[in-house]
Amino acid sequence: MRSSTTQAAEQMDRIYRYQRYFYDATRRHFLLGRDTLVSGLVPPEGGTVVEIGCGTARNLIQAARTYPNARLFGFDISNAMLATANAKIAAAGLTDRISVAQGDATNFDLQKQFGIGSADRIMASYTLSMIPQWNNAVACACQQLNPTGSLHVVDFGRMGGLPSSAKRVLHGWLAKFSVYPSPTLERDLRIAATAHGLDAYVAHPFRGYATYAVLSR
Repeated sequence: MRSSTTQAAEQMDRIYRYQRYFYDATRRHFLLGRDTLVSGLVPPEGGTVVEIGCGTARNLIQAARTYPNARLFGFDISNAMLATANAKIAAAGLTDRISVAQGDATNFDLQKQFGIGSADRIMASYTLSMIPQWNNAVACACQQLNPTGSLHVVDFGRMGGLPSSAKRVLHGWLAKFSVYPSPTLERDLRIAATAHGLDAYVAHPFRGYATYAVLSR
């Protein structure tokens, strides 16, 4: 019997088999807050930045350019996406700065994947809403932060500032790509922060379209 990780990888590969080629051009219009996420990382000199669900490596490349002394790592469950990520990293001339690998967000091990015992910054950009057991991903990330590390999240919010009809259309469209925004995202992030001895800062930019959170000590 195939593992749940294998099944999830195959599903994502099917979804992004062709979309990966124009993903960045289309997603910039509605994956709001990603630049804010990157600008808020501010890793220490020579620090490590890890992205959960790195996709095409768009955020990692931007982070590498923003923080030239940081070491960057990313993982994704989709091999198709990783193929595009590696191509984009090479085109940007950043193969010596960014390493990517396949990994399951709900059960990852930075030591096994990248040879680093912990991370200074971990980011998850519109990733949690694609993970059925996303709480496990948050817990796994919190456990692998170094003592002064932080987890940075941006994802779909409750969209309270949008008309109900617009929310229904958006949610219906997102579901076609196995994206299911959680109405309890803020609450559960705060619970995870408390469980791991972290403080939680949460904001709702773009009239609640997005939820932006930083879990740190």
